[in-house]
Amino acid sequence: MTKSAVRRPRLLSSEDWISCWLGFALILLALVGVQPPVPGFSWDGASLEAVLASENLLASCALGALFMVLATAGIRLMGGNLRAFVVGFPAVFLLGWLSQFVAGNAAMKSWGLTYVITGLFIGLLISNVLAVPQWMREAVRTEYYIKTGLVILGSNILIGEILQAGMLGVAQAFLVILVIWYVCFWIAQKMRVDDEFSAMLATAVSICGVSAAIAACGAVQGDRKKLSYVTSLVLIVAIPMMLVMPWVISQFDIPPVVGGAWLGGTIDTSGAVVAAGEIVGDSAMSAAVIVKFSQNAMLGLAAFALSVWWTFRTGSDTGEKPSASIIWERFPKFVLGFIVASLLFSFALSADFVDSTKSLMKGLRTWWFALAFVCIGLETRFRDLVSMDEGRPAIAFLAAQGVNIFWTLIVAWLLFGGVLFEVPAL
Repeated sequence: MTKSAVRRPRLLSSEDWISCWLGFALILLALVGVQPPVPGFSWDGASLEAVLASENLLASCALGALFMVLATAGIRLMGGNLRAFVVGFPAVFLLGWLSQFVAGNAAMKSWGLTYVITGLFIGLLISNVLAVPQWMREAVRTEYYIKTGLVILGSNILIGEILQAGMLGVAQAFLVILVIWYVCFWIAQKMRVDDEFSAMLATAVSICGVSAAIAACGAVQGDRKKLSYVTSLVLIVAIPMMLVMPWVISQFDIPPVVGGAWLGGTIDTSGAVVAAGEIVGDSAMSAAVIVKFSQNAMLGLAAFALSVWWTFRTGSDTGEKPSASIIWERFPKFVLGFIVASLLFSFALSADFVDSTKSLMKGLRTWWFALAFVCIGLETRFRDLVSMDEGRPAIAFLAAQGVNIFWTLIVAWLLFGGVLFEVPAL
């Protein structure tokens, strides 16, 4: 059997690879000039009719049909229940639409409640108060949707811009990831949380929340129930942080740029980071976004490092000799798609094309993420959050987040507060 024959089935059957192909299919459509319609969701009492207008609803339906065709093709390749997925996907898509519609209200925006939060709570409401119907379960695929969205996210993470505008952000991201990952893993181990759970918790709290947790789960081949637990923790904890931290910045007269860098390094969802930054001011939001994007850009490097570390760690326990092939096998392939998309849009495509497609790529990525966050809620029951390992992982996460808050503030003050370098003009 040839090498290509061995590799081909995984290239066309694993969820990681399928997510890459779905993401690149949508990127390819943009490259050839086909731009799927992306509906708008910003509204208040006076502009509600625009969101509910037939043109906007038809755009939603057209995008839903495109996503369904692509996602169903992926399910077929993965060997899933095709009929059940086709039945359940429209319901998940409708909930994703509802999460964006609710979050698009002007009042919700003023409170910083993004589609990430509304999607989670819509899913939680159904799973904890009602019940997820059996006919819908095949389409509740958190990782499938968010991995596809992460591949597309690479098109918005321009490495050149981050390096030019945010070397301080890169430095802060590196210092926070290095220290907080170890601290969280150490705390979790002390609380008798198992290794794979500890790795997912540490990666989520130190890098970029949900997307990092999913990358970590792939790198350590973790339990999906544990992943659902971690992602729910990340989103639930982000809400009070998003509201309280801007108040702390105001009350203690923390300089806006330092405060923004602090927000970007501690809050674990990009939407909540932007919302919190907007509460403080423009310069704070700019610093927050630079730091957050710097952490996002390190996702690929972190996933590779985690894959290597986990291979050697498990190899010492099982006697299995670590090798390049084992590391490659455990490396989450959707992260490779994220890196390729970032390199493509950073260096291979013209600046005009990148600018002209930025809104489209962001809109498509937002839709996949909206589906994913709804599914996180649908897969999560509060009873499980409390009972899993007697609540020890949640305590470890909260303790590490507490350390993260103080450590990141110190690093932000040193780097952005004029102590070691000039205060950046943001």
